[in-house]
Amino acid sequence: MTGQLEIMREGRLGTIALNRPEAINALSHEMIEGIIGTLEQWRDDDSIGVVLFEARGARGFCAGGDVRAVRRLVLDGKAEEADAFFADEYAMNGLIATYPKPTVVLTHGVVMGGGIGIAGHCRYRFTTPDSKWAMPEAAIGFVADIGINQILAQVLLHRALAFLMSGIAVGPADALALGLADCIHEPGRRAAMVEGVAAAARSAQPDAALAQLVEAEMLPGGDEAFVRAADLSAGIDWSDPAAIVSGVADPALAAALRARSPTSLVAILESHLAARRLPGIREVLAVDLGLAQLLCRWPDFAEGVRAVLVDKDQRPNWQPQDVAAVDKGAINATIAAAIGPKLV
Repeated sequence: MTGQLEIMREGRLGTIALNRPEAINALSHEMIEGIIGTLEQWRDDDSIGVVLFEARGARGFCAGGDVRAVRRLVLDGKAEEADAFFADEYAMNGLIATYPKPTVVLTHGVVMGGGIGIAGHCRYRFTTPDSKWAMPEAAIGFVADIGINQILAQVLLHRALAFLMSGIAVGPADALALGLADCIHEPGRRAAMVEGVAAAARSAQPDAALAQLVEAEMLPGGDEAFVRAADLSAGIDWSDPAAIVSGVADPALAAALRARSPTSLVAILESHLAARRLPGIREVLAVDLGLAQLLCRWPDFAEGVRAVLVDKDQRPNWQPQDVAAVDKGAINATIAAAIGPKLV
């Protein structure tokens, strides 16, 4: 199908492996289209009982969407092609989240942005002790997208927003606490994990077999330092971006928030609050698409991607530089338009 994906069938197990290790499997448009096409084909194929996602390369599962390519499209006057990238990515997220067959993911190393958009929406989510999870969109002038707000709407508000707004990378125990993963397993048992998933696919009750695999493979304990640190800030007004930026007590969290795009902080906050009153993943992804189309055209996106991924000087010039000056009206109007009048 594509050199950036490996599509395999073994018995009743269908496997989709991300295969762009030189870019930590950053999702190209071609990869997204390939995943959608494969899932649509397997949805009605009775010979496939379980779908497994995994990734090639030691550095990680997926570093996110290929935002450098998206930035170049916008700068070249091809913003409509950027819109199509996001529309297809979110369609993929929605397809995984609502897939009728059991979906399983094995993650390791870097799991960020668009990688969470695949892994977080799978039904059974296994990860390793070395994994690092993050939504770094506020560092590149963007919004926390890929339907993550649907997942984190089940988490205490201040914990969800601390993770989304700061972009701080957390370990696997925090990923479990945030509802992004289900099981931390021993890295040396990866081959055994794949065989366990294949056996579940062959069984008469694959969901029951996969649930047992989660129980059997879970490593004990784990540090949840980030979640505990976020708890120190629980007394502030988490509906006010200025109060969040000025009021958090944890030094690392405070420093991260001060370095982020003020526009992103407002968009992330408003979209997450909106998601908490929405009925499902489709509505959340509609908000994500509206804000993606808005923010990819605003200056902070091109500047943030430049500073973090192109020039890598880590010195973005945000416009504006204070959350109080952000055009909150345009952001909320975009959210309202995506939601529709019945849900505003």
